[in-house]
Amino acid sequence: SVLVLNGKIRKVGGKMLASNGKKVDFASALQSCEEAGGTLAAPKNEEENKAITDIVKQYNQYAYLGIRKGEASGQFKYINGTPLNYSNWHQQEPNGKGKEKCVEMYTDGTWNDEKCNLYRLTICEF
Repeated sequence: SVLVLNGKIRKVGGKMLASNGKKVDFASALQSCEEAGGTLAAPKNEEENKAITDIVKQYNQYAYLGIRKGEASGQFKYINGTPLNYSNWHQQEPNGKGKEKCVEMYTDGTWNDEKCNLYRLTICEF
C-alpha cells in the first residue's frame, strides 16, 4: 500500500507532512503512517501546528494527531511516550473525562480529545 501524495506535502522545520486523503480510525491511520516509514503528525510547536492545519483546511476534514492519553498517568503524550511540550487545545478541552483517549485537530487548528474509533483524515510526518 503506497502512500499516494499528489502534491499534498508540506515541509516544516526538519519534517515532511503528507496526507493520503483517507479517513480512517486512529489505529488504521497510525498503521498506514508507520507502514510508509513515518508516524502520525503531531505538532511540537506553533509552526508545525500551522502546517498541519493547512492540510486539514485543504481537505476540510478533522484529522487525528499522533497524541494519545497515557494509560497510567492519564496525561496526553506523543505516540513515542514523551510528554507534550506544546498544545493548542480548543476552549474547554480536553474534556473527555478519560473516555476520549485520542486527539483530533479541528479545521481552525485547535485540538479536541476524542474517541479513537471515528473516521478522521490521515496526516503523516516523516
